[in-house]
Amino acid sequence: MTTPTISMGEDYWEAFRLQEEDIEFLYNYLLEIETPLTSRELIEALVEERIRRRRLEIEQQRTAGGDLYQPKGIYQEGQDLIFPALGWRRGRVVGVRPGVNPDIGEFQVIQVALEDGSQREFAAGLKDHKLNAPPKFVENFNHLDKSTVLKIYSDDLLDALEEGLKANPDFVRIAGRWFPRALLVDINVGHLNLAEAVLDMAGGGPATTAALLEEVGLPKDINPKLAEFSLDLALQEDERFDEVGPAGKVLWYLKRLEPPEVLNTPVCLRYHEVDYDRSVLTEEMLALEQALDDELSPPTGKVQNQNDVEVRLIYPHWHSGTLPLSPRLRHLFPTAYEAPRVRFMLVDGESGEKFPGWVVREKRYVFGLQDWYEEHGVMPGSILHVRRGKEPGEVIVQTESRRPSREWVRTVLVGSDGGVVFAMLKQIITTPIDERMAIAVPDKKALEAIWNSPHRDQQPFEKVVVNMVRELAKLNPQSHVHASELYAAINVIRRSPPGPILWLLASRPWFTHVGDQHYRLSDTDL
Repeated sequence: MTTPTISMGEDYWEAFRLQEEDIEFLYNYLLEIETPLTSRELIEALVEERIRRRRLEIEQQRTAGGDLYQPKGIYQEGQDLIFPALGWRRGRVVGVRPGVNPDIGEFQVIQVALEDGSQREFAAGLKDHKLNAPPKFVENFNHLDKSTVLKIYSDDLLDALEEGLKANPDFVRIAGRWFPRALLVDINVGHLNLAEAVLDMAGGGPATTAALLEEVGLPKDINPKLAEFSLDLALQEDERFDEVGPAGKVLWYLKRLEPPEVLNTPVCLRYHEVDYDRSVLTEEMLALEQALDDELSPPTGKVQNQNDVEVRLIYPHWHSGTLPLSPRLRHLFPTAYEAPRVRFMLVDGESGEKFPGWVVREKRYVFGLQDWYEEHGVMPGSILHVRRGKEPGEVIVQTESRRPSREWVRTVLVGSDGGVVFAMLKQIITTPIDERMAIAVPDKKALEAIWNSPHRDQQPFEKVVVNMVRELAKLNPQSHVHASELYAAINVIRRSPPGPILWLLASRPWFTHVGDQHYRLSDTDL
C-alpha cells in the first residue's frame, strides 16, 4: 500500500472569493494586531488561514462515518472503518482472528466487507507499520504551501480580496491599508480645524499624518498607528484636504492652496476627442505614433522601462509647464494607490536644485516646470532628458547645455485677425532641438488668445489638418510635410494625439504619401 494522501480541489485557488468566514477572520486578525495592513499583508494571512481551514475541512469529510484504519489499532466486529490508502473507501469489520507470522510476533487479522461489496483482510495490532503515520497532504498544481500559492495566484487573490473588502462597509482603506471602521478612533471637527490651521501655516503642505497628530490633541494613550489611520480617514472624507503622497506614503495638502493647474487641466492640454479608424494606420504610422509617445495615444503593448527617457516637448506642455505622463515616462514618476494628485520633487540635472512637481494621474500630465523651462530657454521641440532621482520620490529633468546660436527655425506668427501662419526665421536656440518639431513662439500671449477663444474647437478637425499641411508646405521646396512636423504644428493651435492626424493622412484622397512619412496636398478637389 502507498502512503495515504489528501489534496485540495483542482480549482480551489482559481475560484477564490471572499466568504463570510474570511471577513470574520480578517476583522479579528486586524483587531488582534491593532495595525492597519496592506492588501498583500492581508492576503498572506488569509491564504495561511484558508490552507489550515481547508485541511481541517477535508479531514473531517474523509473521516465522517467511521474510524480511521491504522495497522496499530485494535478493532471489533461491526466497527465501521475508513481506509485512507484505498482512496478513503469505507468498510465494516465482519470478523477478527489471530494472525500467524513468526517474524512479526503477535497481531490480529480483521476481515472487512468494503462498501463496493468486496471483502479484504487487514492486519491489526501492529505497532510498526508505515500506514500508522497520519495521512499527508500532497502538493498538486494548486499547492498547499503558502509561498507557492502566493507566487502563482497572488494577483488574482489580491483582486478578489480588494473586490470583497471594497464592497464591505465595515472596512476602510487609506493609502493602501485596511482596517475595520468600527475600531477607529473618533476624530471630530475640532481636530480637523486644527489640522487645517497647521497646513495653512505651512503654505498648504505637504505634511505627514504624524506631524498633524502632534497638533490636533488626541489622547496620548491611543495606539499611534490607529490614531494615524483614523486621522487619515477623517481627512480623506473632508473635502478641504487632499492626500498627495506617493504609494506607501501619506502626505496631506490643503486643496484650496494647490496650484490651479493641478486641480483643473490647463486649457492647452484639453483634448476634444476625435473619432477615427485606427485600422487604416500602417505599421510605419503606428511606429511613429509610438515614437512620439503622446500621453493621449492608446496603449500599444508593453513598453520597456528605461532609466533615462528622451522627451521632445510639444507646445501644449511647453506652454503649461508640464510633461506628458506617457507610457515611456510613467514608470519614472511616483504614483499612488488612490490619490488623484501626487506631490513630489523635481531636480535640476545640472544644478541639483529641487523644486516641487505634481503628478496629475487621471489627466496624465506632470505639472511644475514652467520656471525651469524659462530658465533653461526650453522651447517647443526642445529635447529633454528625464530620469529617476537618487532619493525615492525625486525625478531629475535635464537638457544638455549648448552655446546660444542663431538658427533657422519654423516660427509661428499670429496676425491681427487672429490667423496663424508659419515662417522660417532665425531664432536664438539654447537647447538641443528636434528640427522637425521645433517651433519658435515669439508672441506667447497672442497664441493664448487663440486657445482661450470660445470658438477655438468649432472648426472641423479635418479642415485644421488640411490648412496646416498647406501652411507648412510653403516652407519646403518640395511642398511636402513630414507627419511629425504636422503633429507638432497642429498642437500649437489645437491639442491632438498623433492618431487622428495620421488617420486623415492615410484615409483622405487629397493627401499623397511621397515616402518616409512625408505627405503633400494632391490636386484632388477638397
